[in-house]
Amino acid sequence: MHILGISCFYHDAAAVLLEDGMLVAAAEEERFTRQKHDFSFPRHAIEFCLKQAGIRGEDLDYAVFYEKPLLKFERILMTCLAGFPRTWSVFRESMIAWFNEKLWIKNHILDRLGISPEKLLFVEHHLSHAASAFFCSPYEEAAILTCDGVGEWTTAALGQARADWDGTGRNQIELFREVKFPHSLGLLYSAFTAYLGFRVNNGEYKVMGMAAYGEPGYLDQVYSLIEVGDDGGFRLNMDYFSFHTSAQRTFNGRFVELFGPPRIRGAEFFTPKTHPDRDGARARENQRYADIAASIQHATEEALLKMARQAYERTGLKQLCAAGGVALNCVANGRILTETPFEDVYIQPAAGDSGGALGAALYAHHVLLGKPRRFILGHCFWGQEYSVDEMRAALDGQGFSYLWVEDEEQLTDVAVDALVEGKVVGWYNGRFEWGPRALGNRSILADPRRAEMKEVIARIKLRQPFLPFAPVVLEEQAGDYFDLCEPARHYPARYMLLVRQIHEDKRAVIPAVTHINGSGPMQTIRREWNPRYCRVVEKFREATGVPVLLNTSLNLRGEPIVNTPQNALDTFGRSGIDLLVMDRFVVTKDG
Repeated sequence: MHILGISCFYHDAAAVLLEDGMLVAAAEEERFTRQKHDFSFPRHAIEFCLKQAGIRGEDLDYAVFYEKPLLKFERILMTCLAGFPRTWSVFRESMIAWFNEKLWIKNHILDRLGISPEKLLFVEHHLSHAASAFFCSPYEEAAILTCDGVGEWTTAALGQARADWDGTGRNQIELFREVKFPHSLGLLYSAFTAYLGFRVNNGEYKVMGMAAYGEPGYLDQVYSLIEVGDDGGFRLNMDYFSFHTSAQRTFNGRFVELFGPPRIRGAEFFTPKTHPDRDGARARENQRYADIAASIQHATEEALLKMARQAYERTGLKQLCAAGGVALNCVANGRILTETPFEDVYIQPAAGDSGGALGAALYAHHVLLGKPRRFILGHCFWGQEYSVDEMRAALDGQGFSYLWVEDEEQLTDVAVDALVEGKVVGWYNGRFEWGPRALGNRSILADPRRAEMKEVIARIKLRQPFLPFAPVVLEEQAGDYFDLCEPARHYPARYMLLVRQIHEDKRAVIPAVTHINGSGPMQTIRREWNPRYCRVVEKFREATGVPVLLNTSLNLRGEPIVNTPQNALDTFGRSGIDLLVMDRFVVTKDG
């Protein structure tokens, strides 16, 4: 049985394919179109998934969309009517988008795939999120927490799920508590993202990074915007927001009166803490922004902690599955793991809207069709890979010097020798990753012992240097460097979805991946997931005694992570990366 899952028309469009309940392929559309967070119909991602399985659209048993469009359309209409005439601009732009494309999603899918209407299913947005986490997890039962901007009406939900591994047909997900639009923790965080000078649905992780430079001294002001109950419920004070009445602005003048002038997008960020020699009006202003970032980050963490505790109280279960865009907040994930009764937390790597495609397909297979579970998502390498001939053709057309290294040990020696010498290595192998993180197949690697690598990599990627870089660590030694017990059981750490404190005696050892507050957004690896990538880290440990590398995504600022060999070579050529390892090709910029 083949089931195709689809998400699109908001942000991060994607497609996935299941074969008899097992994942075959999963990819975001942006990787093919090169438009970051591409929300258009995922034609290229669908074509890839079908090709990976060796089938055509008409061979599908079902296609499943990740939400119910008419319910979402109802919410937009009701909101616009309730706020008229202030909502006129939202109504106009929404109607253009919906009548041009979104209302006809059923016809889009049927026409593109060539399937009959009875093969097309729709699953509610937050059920798709819940299924994307639970039916990828190893658990028989789990509490559920989903949180994002908004689906149809729901913005956050708590629930409970149960899996059928033996064919008795008992797969189920129950959402017993839901928060409805306009009260949204995700949209609250996005309002601060815009206020702090970053792009909504793109720069939320930058707010999280900025928060480490500040203190939560604006909590009173933040809590005048949101009221959070001990039961995990919350309400926004809509007097400060405009996301429900404006197509361009998320916050209004009262918000600015409360917090002061917003930060200019792209402005240099430095504070008296980071640059004592540059203490002045701009540094103090940046410190205010950092304190505001710390305040919204802290309030978000506290809200999620209350939601998680309520989920535990209602279910009594020791396992939690979380999804939705807010589940990408890896600092909050770390606190949920350590400050709630849950012993295990599972978050799949594409926790945001793209992951809804996976959840929709899994929900259809297990709940709607009653099929028993067979699959656990243990790694993230579900995208497209390219042949040696395709790589060689791209290389021959680019003019770089390259060598083919047949021996695996020699290949990894070349990479490790370059890293130890202080060179920056592009690392391109196998199928690209599912989700927003580069986790070893489309990565840039560097020596974490060299503090200057923070600025070197920031210059290469054209990114702001205040953001942290991720440490990748051998799973069996993660506890030696990070505050994490039993690292093998913690799935979020595999996907760079968990921030942990680095032990104080190790911070000077790996300064390039130690954030200003002593933490790191870690990734754990083991040989069975990615042998070549793991071998590089193992050999770096053999050479230096340190089982850690700096890992960041192979792309430049404003671009999606690379997909094709040509993408990788373009990035290599336009950047300061010293060496590119592409499968067994070693590429240099010499002569």
